[in-house]
Amino acid sequence: MGRTRADWLPELWVSVGSYFSPVIVACLLLLSGQSGLRVVVFASSQLLVAIAGVKCARLPGCVLVAAIACVLGIVSSAGICLMCSDNELFCVGAYITALSFFHFSEYFTTAMWNPHRLSLDSFILNHSREYHIAAIASWTEYGLESWLFPQMKLFSIFSRVGLALVVCGQLLRQVAMFTARSNFSHLISYEKEEEHELVTWGVYALSRHPSYVGWFYWSIGTQLLLCNPLCTLAYGAASWAFFHERIEDEELTLLHFFGKSYEEYQRHVGTGLPFIYGYQVKK
Repeated sequence: MGRTRADWLPELWVSVGSYFSPVIVACLLLLSGQSGLRVVVFASSQLLVAIAGVKCARLPGCVLVAAIACVLGIVSSAGICLMCSDNELFCVGAYITALSFFHFSEYFTTAMWNPHRLSLDSFILNHSREYHIAAIASWTEYGLESWLFPQMKLFSIFSRVGLALVVCGQLLRQVAMFTARSNFSHLISYEKEEEHELVTWGVYALSRHPSYVGWFYWSIGTQLLLCNPLCTLAYGAASWAFFHERIEDEELTLLHFFGKSYEEYQRHVGTGLPFIYGYQVKK
């Protein structure tokens, strides 16, 4: 049986309140002229407020949701402080904010449009070992190059392009998840559910996999934003390889689910990713 509105609605509002409370506190304090360190300290205090609020509201199942969302909000607040306090750290501040918001938005969008699949995994913080290794590699490259070649990390045309890719990629992914709604899943579905339908309208009329396109360019954009030349290339190659395999596996199941309808869709709409054509039916 699917989850009812009463099951997921508290988690939705808890996640929203817990994420945005430290962000709002940080923005108000910055506008009042407070120092960045004081802003982060006050924003961090919202973690205790969020957990206490959940317990007072007698929502014990939402404690971890509140904690994770609030920590992501605190990280976003720290990123905003860096963006506002030091021009040399604008890029890393924008990266931190984008990364934390990305993980919050995955949970939020799932809660909004696909609540029967909602869980703590919807934050996708535990995506994979390779995802964590890639993140650590990115931070390591940024740290070493900032130390050895500090001029590389100043806000430049590459950072502007990266920021544009991050914003556009994030927006495209959210629009794709909204369009697909209950048909979207973070995991490949190998069994067709009763309400599962083939989505071919909206952004899906332009790309068969718009959420993957958004994530692909978002990930590359994060490295351009940080001016990480090595990780920009590595992220591009690793993301391409991941989505090449993922799309073939997913389209094999979609062809099984929808048959000729999906074959027709394949003929008229591309994947949206360079040199990735998906599963090809042999004639």
